[in-house]
Amino acid sequence: MKPAPSSALFAGPFALGTLSAPDGPAFPALVTPDARVLDLRLALGEGHLSVRDLLEGWETALPRLRELARDPGPARTPLADFRVHAPVEPRQVFQSGANYRQHVIDLHVAHRAPGDDRPEEERRAEAAEIMDRRAAEDLPYVFIGLPSAITGPYDDVVLPAWAEKPDWELELAAVIGRPAHRVGVEEALEYVAGYTIANDLTDRTTVFRRDMPQIGTDWLRSKNAPGFTPLGPWIVPTESIANPDDLRLTLKLNGETMQDESTKDMIFNVARMVSYASQTARLLPGDLVLTGSPAGNGMHWGRLLRDGDVMDASVTGLGAQRTRCVAEAAQ
Repeated sequence: MKPAPSSALFAGPFALGTLSAPDGPAFPALVTPDARVLDLRLALGEGHLSVRDLLEGWETALPRLRELARDPGPARTPLADFRVHAPVEPRQVFQSGANYRQHVIDLHVAHRAPGDDRPEEERRAEAAEIMDRRAAEDLPYVFIGLPSAITGPYDDVVLPAWAEKPDWELELAAVIGRPAHRVGVEEALEYVAGYTIANDLTDRTTVFRRDMPQIGTDWLRSKNAPGFTPLGPWIVPTESIANPDDLRLTLKLNGETMQDESTKDMIFNVARMVSYASQTARLLPGDLVLTGSPAGNGMHWGRLLRDGDVMDASVTGLGAQRTRCVAEAAQ
């Protein structure tokens, strides 16, 4: 599936992508907003280069990439000649839940306790108070995803036969550019190389274990089927995104808007999410920190994903995804 037409692919003078020619190997590319491509293996004289390699040496690579973006000399090729893959292969994926205020309020109202007959307005007010308290006093909710769930931004998504309620979750993803361990909130964004788009698909029927409810959530099964994390298309450097805490996320299903919210609605902003994840884990270049999904998923609308659905997802300045859902073939 090809990307939707756009007058400018992303914000800023360049972004990073991982592309391939027909029947050719994937390679790291510098992409310009006018949809032109520079093969960075040739431009940098390194035959076995990947985007993650560039992120490993981001402080050195970034100035060189700026120069290449300004230099009219190197021959550039039309983007349309290439297949677009996920922009990076991370070693670790940190996912987040319950991080958008309106989303969590909606969930709180939808999942009322048995016997709770209070009016919806009262339960919404209670949820809003809880969200304010969480932002002031509590910690983000972060868990681990699998890199094997990642697929390209225009690839088909196979809906497994066992997934009864597959759902979409559009998210802003921070891409780590320096090893980060126990970094403070004030310095956390210094460890982010750029941003990309993630759609963190979830099967709602397998989120909670039915055999052992007391052990809580089962993120392995509900979120990590192959292709359940469409990623990209680009990594846009942080210097081109003025404020990651004020970006618009929009997801359309078959042309109908389902999610449309600003990252301003986050309970914990990008810096707090990166800092929190780093307090326990050591974040590595190329790793992803997904920052949660806003209101408007399928459970809210009573409409889950099915065969033939097309999702168009965009985030301000980061480009757009287009993915089609395909039912798993009968075994």
